[in-house]
Amino acid sequence: MAHYCSAFYSGGLRRLGEDVTEELEYVPGRFIVNRIVRPRFACSGCEAFTQAALPSRPIERGRPGPGLLAHVLVNKYADHLPLYRQRGIFERDGIDIDRSTLADWVGKSTALLEPLADAIGRHVLSGQAIFADDTPVKMLAPGTGKTATARLWVYGRDERPWSSDVPPASWYQFSPDRKGQHPKDHLARYQGWMHADGYAGFEDLYRSGDIHEVACMAHVRRKFVDVHRAQGSAIADEAIQRIAQLYAVEKEARGSPPGRRAELRQTKAKPIFDDLETWLHAQLPSISGKSPLAGAIRYALTRMVRLRPYLDHGILELDNNTAERAMRSVAIGRKNYLFVGSQTGGRAAAIAYTLIETAKLNGIDPQAWLADTLARIPDYKINRVDDLLPWKTAS
Repeated sequence: MAHYCSAFYSGGLRRLGEDVTEELEYVPGRFIVNRIVRPRFACSGCEAFTQAALPSRPIERGRPGPGLLAHVLVNKYADHLPLYRQRGIFERDGIDIDRSTLADWVGKSTALLEPLADAIGRHVLSGQAIFADDTPVKMLAPGTGKTATARLWVYGRDERPWSSDVPPASWYQFSPDRKGQHPKDHLARYQGWMHADGYAGFEDLYRSGDIHEVACMAHVRRKFVDVHRAQGSAIADEAIQRIAQLYAVEKEARGSPPGRRAELRQTKAKPIFDDLETWLHAQLPSISGKSPLAGAIRYALTRMVRLRPYLDHGILELDNNTAERAMRSVAIGRKNYLFVGSQTGGRAAAIAYTLIETAKLNGIDPQAWLADTLARIPDYKINRVDDLLPWKTAS
């Protein structure tokens, strides 16, 4: 029991200050029903009826508002919640929405947003250098009860490392397989540099002369890391240390203009790069040609020839990590939703990832932006859709 002096009861206390304790609480999200009331009128003279038109909505004659559609998209493609789990969450709030209805909402809302995803694609492909990667996703094969391996491709643009103020963006595309024709179609109008792995399907693009390859040092390093972990190889460890010296130069160059970056690389990185190449050649005769280490060295020497342009051009990077980072959400999501139901579902996923990941790259809340965009886009002229890009609506 607390004890108080007599001054407490007689009002003789004076305030010295206060202690404030903050408590973080959570109030679950709430569903609301918006009622759109449209009175009907009849002319007293001619008996004709008149009524205001129903406002444009994201899904014509549909019940979901733009905020709910944005919530479902972000839950699925940013927070990795499959639709059946979302349905369970909605049920706990007293809302019964069938999974097939949610799937229909995803399909119709992404179809409405597709012109905006296309605009992001044009923005990416207008860059001087892009980053490309692909990853497998399972797609349900109708009538078989099995899944086939489809692909999601990403093409990224991020010029922040060389102090450009151009907004970064990621453009995703879906294909039912990994044939080289798909990136050929995606990049039909692109001319410039492309950071990528050693996928053979890109070779036709390089032979065209319009796209110039930049290989990835992160892939080279990964081979040596795998060998070192498995065998404790001293040669692999030294290769890793030499590669670390190249990344140290990149850390110093990050954020500088292209000219300064090229100057730093010529002065500091090129001697390290050349010495690494010479040293790797010298190691091969002393080890078994069939060993994993020999395979890692041969891979490194092949890729370093195609990585060398980064030394001369300040707009290029040492690796393709920009594209690999863009695939993280896909990699996490596919563990939860397991497969896409069809090619239509795959294309819907590509559109959603394009919009959500690009918003995140620009520091914009994807749910707030999508809710606003879904409310506006039904009445937006197609030739002005670029005005809805995330970095424009935020300014």
